[in-house]
Amino acid sequence: MLKDKLNLVPHLPGSYQMRDKEGKVIYVGKAKDLYKRVNSYFKGTVTGKTRKMVSEVADFTYIVTNSETEAFITEINLIKEYTPKYNILLKDDKSYPYIEYISKPYPKLKVSRYLNIKRKDNKTIFGPFPNAYAARRIVKLINRIYPLKKCEGMPKNVCLYYHIGECLGYCNKKVDQEKLQQMEEEILSFLRGNDKILKDKLLEKINNYSAALNYEMAKELTEELNYINIILDKQKVELHDFVNRDIIGYYIDNGHIGINILFIRNNKLIGSHNELLTIKIDPDEEINYYIMNFYTRHEIPKEIIVANSINTNLLADLISSNWLIPEKGVKRKLLDMANMNAKIYLQNEITRVIKEESRTIEANEELRKILNMPTLKRIDAFDNSNLFGTFSVSGMVVFIEGKPYKKEYRKYKISLEKNDDYNTMKEVIYRRYFRALLDKTEMPDLIIVDGGINQINACLDTLNSLNIKIKVVGLKKNDKHRTNELIDGDTFSIIPLDKDSKVFHYLTRIQDEVHRFTINYHKTLRSKGSISSILDNIDGIGNTRKKELIKKYGNINNIKNAPFEELTKIIPEKVAKELKDFLISRDTANNKAGEVK
Repeated sequence: MLKDKLNLVPHLPGSYQMRDKEGKVIYVGKAKDLYKRVNSYFKGTVTGKTRKMVSEVADFTYIVTNSETEAFITEINLIKEYTPKYNILLKDDKSYPYIEYISKPYPKLKVSRYLNIKRKDNKTIFGPFPNAYAARRIVKLINRIYPLKKCEGMPKNVCLYYHIGECLGYCNKKVDQEKLQQMEEEILSFLRGNDKILKDKLLEKINNYSAALNYEMAKELTEELNYINIILDKQKVELHDFVNRDIIGYYIDNGHIGINILFIRNNKLIGSHNELLTIKIDPDEEINYYIMNFYTRHEIPKEIIVANSINTNLLADLISSNWLIPEKGVKRKLLDMANMNAKIYLQNEITRVIKEESRTIEANEELRKILNMPTLKRIDAFDNSNLFGTFSVSGMVVFIEGKPYKKEYRKYKISLEKNDDYNTMKEVIYRRYFRALLDKTEMPDLIIVDGGINQINACLDTLNSLNIKIKVVGLKKNDKHRTNELIDGDTFSIIPLDKDSKVFHYLTRIQDEVHRFTINYHKTLRSKGSISSILDNIDGIGNTRKKELIKKYGNINNIKNAPFEELTKIIPEKVAKELKDFLISRDTANNKAGEVK
């Protein structure tokens, strides 16, 4: 069937989707010639992960487009839609900090992070600064040297900053416009690359403090000047056009790609970004994916320098920048430097990555064999937590092919108000998989519960009531509260675990992760909950009474120490007594927990 379908694929550009036996998309690709590309997987020689992917392909589909650029856009959209396991995952990533200068209604500097940089009215953005500490220190220093607005809001009267000459008195609206304009020009000039302005200002202040015998302040500013000199000297490059540019280098070895991106802003190398990619299908495609995804999260500079193997024609249609492939000169040297950094980074990381892949993939495979399962891709692991019957919660973590998949982690606030592991487990399993049935989301191959036969039975009873068949195992602890055995939920037989085995370390990692995740949620409820969620535990305190208590007392300690008669003016005596008793028992429980710790 596949052979006949392969012969019908057209010699046209487009995007293709590989599907497994369940019809799920496991890989999305694009091609200038669909026929040649798709047939190459089944008629050519494939190795490594490509072979593994092809072994899982039961069918494929494709979408014909008018051009390779349209195929690339279609491919990206489909990857976002299906998140296939053999494509690069589009993960959320914290962007680098920028220094933001706000001119109106008053001049102000701050460090900001933007996922998509947009030039907003009255704002000028400089960066990115991979060194967040340096960005904050520069902003602090400029605020110290120049009379920018430093307070929040608009006070009625001038504050201390005005009286010590560190503010122009923006709140009295009688600002010297000449001073304001000169200050703005100097700050923007420095941020655009003119180091001399800030250095001269610092030297002037150092000399003034020295003349006034204030050696302590002079020493402090001298240290700031030395720091600025070190940072700026490290950043200088042999380009004098003040064009914002990125240089993208890479190195390929042993099935991996090391990426290094150098950031040059205003004639300064302000830092770099490294990434390690695993080659799943085609190296050129992996690099194109990565560049495209990178610039959906970061500022696009005026110029991007790349090697001649990068498909700049394709990327230029999608990323508006001047794409340059240098053959010689300073820019070529910078590209060579980026390539060298990529090589060093890859060589440093490759040993760790290979070891990690071996540890997780092999351990997952060993676990599959121990449990005699045909496949083991996804694991859902559960843990319950409560403090002497209060704030009962459960957490679920997900491991896919041996690795944590945090996007699928879930928290559950349990409705039970007593310590009941059996019914807590029943509730969380029911909520998790009843919802999965409704939404038709992916089911796991294996469920791990942190407990013995009691928790396994609770899980199995609930799954049976939902008519769901999933393998269940429990992790049993010894008398020293250390996991040493695995209980098979099908036979209730005990499987001893060798403490030196990969499976033991793998299961311990899963157990530690779900325990950490659940405990953190529990702590969040207890601390944050402090006033609001604690009051939620008391019958007779609804939203109205809760708001009144919060408004009058502000925190739990004030409520606990309030006279009983005073509380009864807001809530009934019976409710007030229950609240007082609850707070006393809570303190007792917390003290006991502290002693145990």
